[in-house]
Amino acid sequence: MKTRALVLMALLLLAACSKVTQENFAKIQDGMSEQEVRALLGPPTTSSSVEILGISGTHDRWEGSDAVISVRFVNGKLATKSYRKPDAKQEGKKEG
Repeated sequence: MKTRALVLMALLLLAACSKVTQENFAKIQDGMSEQEVRALLGPPTTSSSVEILGISGTHDRWEGSDAVISVRFVNGKLATKSYRKPDAKQEGKKEG
């Protein structure tokens, strides 16, 4: 029982210390490598990669409790980045 409580407490603390913040987003600079961005934000929530004609592309996405950071890399270097907070109006709507 104590172990379960400690694990739950640790998870809650980690969630409260999300690296998906406006401040960390501002630290992501043009030309950064995938490794540099991941060192700043931690492992991405989702990641996908493709290689076409010798050009590689990766899209990483970090989802926090109140924001999402998306980053695209071309040949291992930052190409684009975006920071988005979910629209409060859309969160309450259900699809149907």
